[in-house]
Amino acid sequence: MNPNPMDYLIMALALIVGLAVGYFFSRYLSEKAQRQQHEKAENILQEAKEQARIIEIQARDNALKAAQTAETEIGRLRSELSREDERLQRRRSELDLRVERLEQREQTLNKRQSTVDRRYNEIEKMHEQQMDELQKIAQMSIDEARTILLGEVEKEARNDMARIIRQIETEAREEGERRARKLIADSIQRIASDRVAEVATSLVPLPNEAMKGRIVGRNGRNIRAFEQAAGVDVIVDDTPEAVTISCFDPVRREVARRALARLILDGRIHPAHIEKVLDDEQKAIEKTIVEAGEEAAFDAGVPGIHPEVLRMMGRLKFRTSYGQNQLTHAVEVAKLAGILAAELGANIGIAKQGGFLHDLGKAMDHNQEGTHALLGAEFATRYGVNPLVVNAIAAHHHEVEQDSVEAVIAESADAISGARPGARREDLEAYIKRIRALEDMSLTFPGVNQAYAIQAGREVRIIVKPEDIDDLASTRLARDIAKKIEETMHYPGQIRVTVIRETRAVDYAK
Repeated sequence: MNPNPMDYLIMALALIVGLAVGYFFSRYLSEKAQRQQHEKAENILQEAKEQARIIEIQARDNALKAAQTAETEIGRLRSELSREDERLQRRRSELDLRVERLEQREQTLNKRQSTVDRRYNEIEKMHEQQMDELQKIAQMSIDEARTILLGEVEKEARNDMARIIRQIETEAREEGERRARKLIADSIQRIASDRVAEVATSLVPLPNEAMKGRIVGRNGRNIRAFEQAAGVDVIVDDTPEAVTISCFDPVRREVARRALARLILDGRIHPAHIEKVLDDEQKAIEKTIVEAGEEAAFDAGVPGIHPEVLRMMGRLKFRTSYGQNQLTHAVEVAKLAGILAAELGANIGIAKQGGFLHDLGKAMDHNQEGTHALLGAEFATRYGVNPLVVNAIAAHHHEVEQDSVEAVIAESADAISGARPGARREDLEAYIKRIRALEDMSLTFPGVNQAYAIQAGREVRIIVKPEDIDDLASTRLARDIAKKIEETMHYPGQIRVTVIRETRAVDYAK
């Protein structure tokens, strides 16, 4: 079948019509899209203008508020300045008034002083006239009368003194044999001293100087946290490669020392880690204290003591008295008391316990008031310690009466342990000052030629001028010097004062 030309024409027209319709439809869609984008752009621009207007209004409101606030603040400052100016004016007026009053008082005082001086001169003249009349009547001068009077009084006083001294010496010789044992026992007991020279600081070595900055921390944060948590003072000074920990509580000081050494070794020094390390070291020290108390009781041979008492005794491991460790001292006193009790036939167990626990009160902290003897006795009573042992604790410084011979033995053992050579030591600087003070004090008395402190300051020997000091005056001088030492100085034990007077007669055979 042959195609019809008419069909081709129709098909061509249809194609042309379709292309025309497609072109106009596409153009329509494109114009529509452009109109929509234009409308959207107009809307965005309108919104931006609206927001800009709102922001401008807010900025104007804020500027207005700021101006109002500034005006209010300026007004307040002006009123404060006005009040301050008024106050300064009042103070200036008051000061002027005070100055005027002081000037008036000064003038009044000057007038009174002039009157007093005038009256004093009149009294002096009257006194001189009376003294001249008395000298004419007595037919001797004032110096002559004074010399005669003092000579008579001195002669009478010397006679009375010599008679009293001879009487005392006679009574002493008569009672010497009977009182010898008591005097010796008292002397031994008097050696013990209540005065304690504690070492209140500990030195912590550092690997280098830069570690001091890490210990202090930024703006002192680390050192403040450490001091507050540990309850100590940390002293960072010019000491090379070391810092000092200061605290009067020896246990706290030891905890802080160990914690700081651990922090330095670890290298992590900040507040949170500081608290953790201090807590760990506190637990470790508590364990050490318990072990030290139990070990000391075993060494002393004192069984059956309450664990709380042993724990308190363990705290003495960190206490010293004149350089003597108090826990070691307690063990030594217990052993000495046991030996003395065995020799005297007393109860060895009670004597040992009394000697071991006699310084229990020194383990108490500063929050408990009272002497260490009474505090220790109270603590021991609370945990069921034998009453005779409690009495030995309370009476070892004569604060209560001693109820048994074991109490006397414990006190004597305490004195022996503290007084034996090498047991205790004194700070070198304090020792030198005490020796010099002894010698200088002795040289202040008239008639003293030389003074020497010997026997580690337990005796002072004084050489006097024989032409100024006689035998009776030597006795009086020794007593006066001893009394002044007791009143003005602090020292362990007792000090012996020896006055030496030597007269030499020299001649030559020709």
